[in-house]
Amino acid sequence: MNTVTLTFALIFVLIPLLLSKYFKLGLEKDTIIATIRSIIQLFIVGYLLQFVFDSERYIYIALMIMIMIGAATQNARKKGKMIKGITWKLVTTFALIEFITQFILIGFKITPPTAQYMIPLSGMVIGNSMVLAILFLNRFTGEIKSQQDETELILSLGGTPKQAVQNQLIHSIRASTIPTIESQKTIGLVQLPGMMSGQIIAGADPLQAVFFQLLVLFLLLTTAVFTSILLGFLSYPTLFNERMQFLDEELKQLDD
Repeated sequence: MNTVTLTFALIFVLIPLLLSKYFKLGLEKDTIIATIRSIIQLFIVGYLLQFVFDSERYIYIALMIMIMIGAATQNARKKGKMIKGITWKLVTTFALIEFITQFILIGFKITPPTAQYMIPLSGMVIGNSMVLAILFLNRFTGEIKSQQDETELILSLGGTPKQAVQNQLIHSIRASTIPTIESQKTIGLVQLPGMMSGQIIAGADPLQAVFFQLLVLFLLLTTAVFTSILLGFLSYPTLFNERMQFLDEELKQLDD
């Protein structure tokens, strides 16, 4: 693919623009902004990756991963404003899941410790962790708000903060991980996933592409469950004070 063929591919942007205009959906501005941002961001990342791949210095690999974690944190924290210290909780979650996955990949020699493997796989792990964090925080804050009376009742009967939000926590973890688990049940039947499709288009052996795609699927499964559980158990204690009292004022932020 070259610049000319990529220009023709903008037809796929023109179609939703025309449909939005015709049906008065009001999506034209967001579509144009999203398209321009994606082009700029991807070209910048492309040049950066080319530089990092050519240099093969671990300091640059680490900087790229830190940028990913920072961007993911900035995006996800908007959904957890009611939770004190949500920024460092997200950074801790993303950094820890990145460390665990890379430790296993490199430690067991599943993939070599090179930028070519570390950065793309880190992007998949951190990106998926970000999405899961957003899903969890959105569901958890909603559950806490809707079941405030139940939470306060359990506390008044002598229950601990963990017991008071146990149901909300479990439901939120399950709800945020179900999409990942369900999508893996139909992988290859309903859709050919991104890494596999990319390798096949690039001319790789389909079976080799399957091996790498399975690796990614296993990574994302760990990411989904680990992210929701860790973020959940880091978050719920901040909804209570040292006297184990529910902080009502934190909920009011959800209505602002």
